[in-house]
Amino acid sequence: MQHDIVAADGAFGGFFAAQAAERDVIGQVGQLLEAARRSGATAVYTRVAWQPGYPDLVANSPLLGIVAQSQCLVEGSAKAEIVPQLTPQDGDVVVTHQRVGGFSASQLDGILRSRGVDTVLFAGVATNASVEGTARQASDLGYRTIIVADACSAADQGSHDASIASLGLLGEITTTAEAVEALSGVTVSA
Repeated sequence: MQHDIVAADGAFGGFFAAQAAERDVIGQVGQLLEAARRSGATAVYTRVAWQPGYPDLVANSPLLGIVAQSQCLVEGSAKAEIVPQLTPQDGDVVVTHQRVGGFSASQLDGILRSRGVDTVLFAGVATNASVEGTARQASDLGYRTIIVADACSAADQGSHDASIASLGLLGEITTTAEAVEALSGVTVSA
């Protein structure tokens, strides 16, 4: 949910902004975050960013190659930040990583395990990249994995649908309304 990815003027905006806006992903994610916070669940943001000059970028895929070519997602730049509508709040966790999957070479797994988290809900852009990559890793690591389908989008509906169908083999698929309802009945002890 970073500016360079979901905003029309972001480096990846040409790929993802239209579908994110059409599906109101920012609004859906906002609802999930509020429900999670109210329930006492941990709200975790995974974001990608690299140091200026990209000494920490391993561009071994076309997607990561675009990062270097477009000179985007530079740590400390405004366009690498989470969009203002979803600004992290006190108590939220922000994990920065440099791979497609949020668990790779990050502290995400350790943070979740230290808090006793065994179930993770996924939302964001792009369904068929970061969301799917991170959800696959979560499933492999033994987490109950839930994808909130209407709080995700890809470059086009077909890519989103294919990813959701594939993820249905590794986790549960739900909607924002169903997740918010479930979170309203959940209390989390620390």
